[in-house]
Amino acid sequence: MVPFGGHSAGEGKQPTGRRASPCRPSRCRSAISHNPSSILDPGGFTLVELLVVIAIVAVLMAILVPLLRSARERAQRVVCLSNLRQLTAVWVAYADEHDGRLVCGSAFSREIRNHRWRLEGWVGRAFNHPKSRSALIENPAKGPLWPYLRDVDVYRCPRAHESHAVTYTPVVAANNDTAAVEGTYVPGTAKQEATEVGVRVGGTVLKLTRLADILSPGPAARAVFIDMGQTPTSLDFYVEYLYPRWMYFSPPSLRHGDGTTLSMADGHAEYWRWKGRETVDMPRELFPSDDTYHELLAGCENYEPQTEDGLSDLQRLQRATWGRLGY
Repeated sequence: MVPFGGHSAGEGKQPTGRRASPCRPSRCRSAISHNPSSILDPGGFTLVELLVVIAIVAVLMAILVPLLRSARERAQRVVCLSNLRQLTAVWVAYADEHDGRLVCGSAFSREIRNHRWRLEGWVGRAFNHPKSRSALIENPAKGPLWPYLRDVDVYRCPRAHESHAVTYTPVVAANNDTAAVEGTYVPGTAKQEATEVGVRVGGTVLKLTRLADILSPGPAARAVFIDMGQTPTSLDFYVEYLYPRWMYFSPPSLRHGDGTTLSMADGHAEYWRWKGRETVDMPRELFPSDDTYHELLAGCENYEPQTEDGLSDLQRLQRATWGRLGY
């Protein structure tokens, strides 16, 4: 029996069957802190591996982003061409229901001629820079083609800035009333018709006022609508007949990859990519207008192409517009 407060013979020794730790606690802590395998996950990335992964991702992004952008552009071009086909179809339908007379090609115009003709632009004032989409939809002044095509999205290119509710317009030869292009119409003939009739050169009628005027070249080669990329101005998309030059207020449209879209009188639509580098690089500037902008040639100066490809671009559009060149 061990006395109270006394010590047994085996005091100070480890119990039988247990071994003492070979190191002191401070030494154990030291051993753990200096052993890398005890604080790093052997299954993780090293710094070099992480940098390689980042580099691979960057390369893939550099490849995929342009491809995705190109795919989106092609999809928008398809929609744009579809819009042009639909507009051309209703343009023909309107003429069929109005004794072959073409709708007035001037945007937003509205007047009475000779107490006889009610001249109304193909697209109404509702599309002229509306305050909002709802304001456009609620405004009844949408133009004479609206009863045939009741979809506000079809009147604009999907790539257009949201401030432009309409970006398409008939080419200036398609019964435009405000742009009197020299050498293309017979003065004084508006007394018999709603607008001056076109000059006839051989089998080609320059300014079109009726479907029957589209003879030579045929409907597949005469342009009707073109994508301006912005809201039409008072002179719409103006193309010269007698002179090889671009007008400063109607620069060549650059839509869908340095080109433009347009429709023909037979109902099909085309995408034209400009051949001339100067057609694309022509200096331009943005002119503020009604809380938005319009693109003009820099310095408000007309431009004459200086290269063969640049002239080819202009003449291709002049032929599609007027049916022939006037120079």
